[in-house]
Amino acid sequence: MKIEETKAIIEAILFAAGRKVTTIEFATILEKTPEEVDAIMQNFMEDYKRDERGIELIKVNDGYELSTKKDYYDYIVPIFDNRSKPSLSTAALEILSIIAYNPKITRAEIEAIRGVNSDGTLYRLMEYHLIEEAGKLDAPGKPTTYRTTDDFLKMFGLSSLDELPELPRYKIDENEQIVLDEIETITTEEKTNE
Repeated sequence: MKIEETKAIIEAILFAAGRKVTTIEFATILEKTPEEVDAIMQNFMEDYKRDERGIELIKVNDGYELSTKKDYYDYIVPIFDNRSKPSLSTAALEILSIIAYNPKITRAEIEAIRGVNSDGTLYRLMEYHLIEEAGKLDAPGKPTTYRTTDDFLKMFGLSSLDELPELPRYKIDENEQIVLDEIETITTEEKTNE
């Protein structure tokens, strides 16, 4: 099978599916290895970037999906939905970042980090399909754990959680306050220069 025919089949599958199609699903259908599928997809993604198209091929965790380009959002929204785009509060963004950096975290652990009740915001994020239940923790009471969803990745333009920026390193000082290593290093250097 020629590469152009393979790309046409992939495009037809993605268009008809209207969802993320996993690399394994493509490998099975195309009778190729997952590595071969990923190589074809990378080439296909470059095709979409080169051409002036209204859609793009995006990688989401273990699969691929067709998506409209962000540049055309303002033109698409009036056609499908007159509701305003849901905005995320500071609390929602805090919880999303906590869950993104700590997959399979419990509500109690989130609240311990934030210092406030997070029930309402957690439920709202679940309604927006940005987080989901990841199972139960093997601990007393079997608390529910949470993780981010593919919709979270798409919303923030990420292929996987590995693309999240690295968090600054920190440690706790004698007053039980967080001290960033970078700040402490600068302070130490300033003292030695005096």
